[in-house]
Amino acid sequence: MARHKVEISGVNTANIKVLTSEEMDELFRKMQNGDPFARDELVNGNLKLVLAILKKFSHKEENMDDLFQIGCVGLLKAIDNFDLSYGVKFSTYCVPMIQGEVRRYLRDNNSVRVSRSLKDLSYKILKLKEELVMEKGVEPSIQELAKELNVSDFDIVNAIESMRDPVSIFEPIYSDGGDTIYLFDQIEDKSVKSSDLDTKLSVGDAIKRLNEREQFILDQRFVIGKTQMEIASELGISQAQVSRIEKNAIDNLKTSLQ
Repeated sequence: MARHKVEISGVNTANIKVLTSEEMDELFRKMQNGDPFARDELVNGNLKLVLAILKKFSHKEENMDDLFQIGCVGLLKAIDNFDLSYGVKFSTYCVPMIQGEVRRYLRDNNSVRVSRSLKDLSYKILKLKEELVMEKGVEPSIQELAKELNVSDFDIVNAIESMRDPVSIFEPIYSDGGDTIYLFDQIEDKSVKSSDLDTKLSVGDAIKRLNEREQFILDQRFVIGKTQMEIASELGISQAQVSRIEKNAIDNLKTSLQ
């Protein structure tokens, strides 16, 4: 099978080596024993992991070379802080560190500004998550993070949400080959109660059932604001006739809406 060459930051992705678990463990032992080349081999042997993680951020407008380099910074931090004695797979420890590094970069270079206190808390959360993943091998819950940092569950959720990137309201969220549904289609207008909207639709439907003259008189009376005398003069009928038509139209509306 042909291998397609794709270069990111000068790295040919077709030639990236993938290390086995045994090779990883051996290289970590060598690095801890002072081998000057083991660290470089660990970096080169995990570049495909960085690329796999960056796929989640491929929709961003950021330069992919920049994100790759940031991801490699996270990889280096993971390699330097990993401890074999915990019995945790390197990928389990490494993935959240790389993701965290990329998210920090995107957040700090985002047009939407987050308060310093919220940023500080989000950094603490990321650091604590990395430590707990290293210690336990699983991601901690919101409650665990809140207890460790002595803050409320809401503060944790709020800080984590602040790390998410803004999404356009025109972002497509579903398409089955027909009409695409966008995010703004799912956003509720809180200023309009659904019951009010239902009432408006019902009234509009009921008005359409009135005859043309009834619709005209109601429009002139309650939308334009004319008097019955003004409407009578315009239609060439008496004010009493306008009054009867108006009353009859309102009675018909009441019947339709019951």
